[in-house]
Amino acid sequence: MAIRVMLVDDQVLLRTGFRMVLQAQPDMEVVAEAGDGAEAVEVLRSTKVDVVLMDVRMPRLDGVEATRQICGGDRKPDDGGPRVLILTTFDLDEYAFSALKAGASGFMLKDVPPDELLAAIRSVHSGDAVVAPSTTRRLLDRFTPMLPSSGAPDNTAVNRLTEREREVLLLVAQGLSNGEIARKLVLSEATVKTHVGRILTKLDLRDRVQAVVLAYETGLVRAGTNGGR
Repeated sequence: MAIRVMLVDDQVLLRTGFRMVLQAQPDMEVVAEAGDGAEAVEVLRSTKVDVVLMDVRMPRLDGVEATRQICGGDRKPDDGGPRVLILTTFDLDEYAFSALKAGASGFMLKDVPPDELLAAIRSVHSGDAVVAPSTTRRLLDRFTPMLPSSGAPDNTAVNRLTEREREVLLLVAQGLSNGEIARKLVLSEATVKTHVGRILTKLDLRDRVQAVVLAYETGLVRAGTNGGR
């Protein structure tokens, strides 16, 4: 079955370009488009979509709030709703940071080469995050100190993790891949993958990007440090 994609951008020309690239793929289909976040949320009420390509700066409702409405609420990681891939004009855009916190599965620049965009859509559809954890950490390092604090971090969820799972979470937040974590902890890569899966399930997270965000929000990792170590 083809990956059902929705394009959300207030620039018609950009949507047209993305649609041409995606429609040329045998495993992708553009099933919906919207010119702003409010229209996107409305269309999604009646249209089945797998991956949403979301711009961030749009009139009426921006991509961050639209992402929050699409990915938020009582949705669980395995509910089967659409996953959001943020497309931003500027690298390390503060909007991209906010969108990751809102539930996006990653972000890419709008001038990304077509083959990388297609690979990202396929990765998001399969349940992976498309932002390398190290890139996400760099994003968090830059913008976490600039955002207002919502109070003392709540470590209740993290406290449900075993000692080994907390150790793996810290390494995920430091930007290590499963293979790198396996070598560091002297485990098999399959075992690390199992630990990561359990962490995501216990913490009710969508993917590794959200795990990195949580590690910062709970104070397990501090901005500007090497994983708090």
